[in-house]
Amino acid sequence: MLYLLDPRNPQAPFPDAETAEREPDGLLAVGGDLSVTRLVNAYRRGIFPWFGAGDPILWWSPDPRTTLFPERLRISRTLRKTLRKDRFGATMDRDFDAVITACAQPRAGSGGTWLVPEMIAAYRRLHRRGFAHSVEIWQDGALAGGLYGVALGRVFFGESMFTRISDASKVALVHLCGRLAERGFRLIDCQALTAHLIRMGAEQIPRADFVRLLERWCSRPDRPGSWDDGRISLPLAPGDKPISGVAGS
Repeated sequence: MLYLLDPRNPQAPFPDAETAEREPDGLLAVGGDLSVTRLVNAYRRGIFPWFGAGDPILWWSPDPRTTLFPERLRISRTLRKTLRKDRFGATMDRDFDAVITACAQPRAGSGGTWLVPEMIAAYRRLHRRGFAHSVEIWQDGALAGGLYGVALGRVFFGESMFTRISDASKVALVHLCGRLAERGFRLIDCQALTAHLIRMGAEQIPRADFVRLLERWCSRPDRPGSWDDGRISLPLAPGDKPISGVAGS
């Protein structure tokens, strides 16, 4: 039986993630709202919203959970060659609206998008409050790819990515992992399993283990605010030294 959330009380607790449905995997609750308070509470407990146009708000916590530890990122030889060519520049929080708009575009053969207008508005609110962040990948002054997600404590909850040029979304993930490692982040929540993420080092862990990691690392103080440092950097891998140039140079 699904848990019904009261839309008038965004601070109401979520049910235990372990009570989520097995089929469809991870469906936990319905209703509520997409306020900043409710979304932050949800993410801290390993729960995220996902629903289609015209549907009620649905809340999910699948088992197992796809995760990526930034220091375990795997970069293929081909991608390393791409990074060495310096074809791309990377920024953070430079154009969140452009990134989420691009992520909302339907994929070929998908027939639609899960990023309905209510969701886009909700993540924009999170961004304005300093909880949601974007990575922008640029080529010749144009947006080539990127990703966005939510940062709480020392966990980054990845939401969506897009690419317009081959490898641009992979470059975005490399840059994200490098920046998160610099900031002391310990975990990236990838939510859904894809071959693309597994090749880059993502792994599936039991939901119970994932929730325990959140209890440890989301309890660290949040550091909301913009991650835009005013510069355009070459993409970083964990452990690399930053190489930057003045934005627009």
